[in-house]
Amino acid sequence: MMMRVSKPTHATFYFFLIFISMSTFKYSYSMRNNANILCPEIEKESLLRFKQSLEDPLNQLSSWDSEVDCCKWQGVVCNNLTGHVHQLKLPNIPEYPPWIPKFEGLSGKINPSLLNLKHLRYLDLSGNNFSGELIPSFIGSLTNLKFLNLAAAGFYGKIPHNIGNLSSLCTLSLESNYWLEGDSLEWLSGLSKLEYLNMNWVNLSKATNWAQVINSLPSLLQLHFSSCQLDFVASSIDVNITSITHLDLSVNSFSQRAIIPRWIFKLRNLVYLDLSGSRFVGPIPAICNATKLQHIDLSFNYFDSSIPDWLYFCRELDFVFFSYNSIHGTISNAIENLTSLISLDLSWNNLSGRIPVSIGKLSSLEQLYIKGNKLDGVVTESHFTNLTKLVTLSASENHLTLNVSSDWSPSFQLKTLEIRSWNLGVGSKIPSWLEKQKHIETLDLHGTGITGRVPDSFWKIQELDLSDNHLTGKIPEQVHCKFLYLSSNKFSGSVPRITGGMIDLDLSNNSFSGGISHLLCDTTYETFELYFLILGKNQLSGELSDCWLKFPYLGYLNIRNNDISGSIPNSIRFLTDLWSLNLGGNKISGQVPLSMRNCTKLVKIDLADNDLDGSIPTWMGTSLFQLQILNLRSNKTNPQVCLQLHCNGYKKK
Repeated sequence: MMMRVSKPTHATFYFFLIFISMSTFKYSYSMRNNANILCPEIEKESLLRFKQSLEDPLNQLSSWDSEVDCCKWQGVVCNNLTGHVHQLKLPNIPEYPPWIPKFEGLSGKINPSLLNLKHLRYLDLSGNNFSGELIPSFIGSLTNLKFLNLAAAGFYGKIPHNIGNLSSLCTLSLESNYWLEGDSLEWLSGLSKLEYLNMNWVNLSKATNWAQVINSLPSLLQLHFSSCQLDFVASSIDVNITSITHLDLSVNSFSQRAIIPRWIFKLRNLVYLDLSGSRFVGPIPAICNATKLQHIDLSFNYFDSSIPDWLYFCRELDFVFFSYNSIHGTISNAIENLTSLISLDLSWNNLSGRIPVSIGKLSSLEQLYIKGNKLDGVVTESHFTNLTKLVTLSASENHLTLNVSSDWSPSFQLKTLEIRSWNLGVGSKIPSWLEKQKHIETLDLHGTGITGRVPDSFWKIQELDLSDNHLTGKIPEQVHCKFLYLSSNKFSGSVPRITGGMIDLDLSNNSFSGGISHLLCDTTYETFELYFLILGKNQLSGELSDCWLKFPYLGYLNIRNNDISGSIPNSIRFLTDLWSLNLGGNKISGQVPLSMRNCTKLVKIDLADNDLDGSIPTWMGTSLFQLQILNLRSNKTNPQVCLQLHCNGYKKK
């Protein structure tokens, strides 16, 4: 599947917090080894009471022994001179992103004995499992705290307003507590030293004046409010947060399809801006003071202007994501100014005109996504002159022609190439330069008019789409692709064996012949991950082997218009995820097996033009409750559709 460079979302900042936490711990711990100062007894006893209130399935607190100086306990950092506990670092470092609930790590209640840690400046309980617990209000009395991280810890309910009493707080992260909500954010106004605020995935739908409150935080550098159910943003405010560098308001549903606030583009120190997926409409502002931008994401909105001129003069830009809008106009020659650009995504817009040759000067560019536009003209070697780092070119669904010399040897090594529907020249074969690309993982040459045979190396490409061309020859006995689409070509011979990890296989509308039992009943793998199997419109023969137990994930099966005979095997009952079954246009006989009633997710069944007999089973109207289309025409079945099917509104064809 096509992937783009991961943008530095809330996950990145979450891991950054953990890294700082662990690094500081190692340094402070090593310093303590040279000191003889013990932590105060009251602080040690308080930590032991804190431990007794918790469940510890991962033994994070196994070093907390009453006979040992608490400054030597894991996660406890003390002042080197006084022995007072300054930092409590107990994150459950995740093996997967913080927005995925883990329900492991420390659990139970947080004991108010922590109030005895009068010198505590740093508290990190992120990634643990306080599921069903409120954030304890006494945390607002830990007035020396500078760092508070409760991210992804399972807390629910309202955020206690007295966190606003922590006037020394510089960092606050509550992200990924999905059942947490902020009914108001007025309490934030007391945090004048706050530099980092992360509430991603916290429900802030009731905090309608959030922008005005945030504007009162003079020290704020980073604000992360992604997926907070915000539905209102002030269109105009006098900006006070002039120091802010990171602003993430992505994946919110601002009401009335709001126009993007102009004040955002007055933030001169912005380096990171993410407004993706928030239903903004209208033009992208024509004026922007944020010339230091390195990352801008406006994707998945409803912007309908051209690319603003100011973008081409943000010379520090690394990442530009404008996909899935209605942006029109052309790509300017001034694109050459963005010499730091690593990833450019303009896909699925209404851009037209030619791709400027100056794009070939972007020597740092690794990923270029321009698919799904109205771009036209000729693409030549000059467009790729200095793109030595290019690994992804996704430019399908345009009106482009590739014109390069037969001996062209590009300086890049691609992982993804998608040029579906490009004109490669009448009667063109697969370009020889493509065979020199040794790291290709995704290749889409769908509908490019190519002819001839497919190079052997292609059959190991993970995602390969050569559909709707004029390719000939036979396929190797086994292919190693994960997604393989070869429909509407002139391939012949036997269908190949597949690996257990293949997900999609489409060989339809070719001239394949012979049986399919070697594909279905291959004993090399106990089960297959196949989801789409499309073999329609070939010359396949033999029976449907009784091996469907091996395909537990199959959702779409189409073997229509072949020469398959025999009955529908009983093992079809194991296809419990199947939603579309098309076996029409074959010589299948017998009755519809009772075992098919287990396929309860079926929406469409097409068994037309076969030799089936008997009555339409009444269980189709009860067991297959999602069934919408049933096609049994041109069989020997009883033409009277059962009453239950008719009453449930299913369609008989």
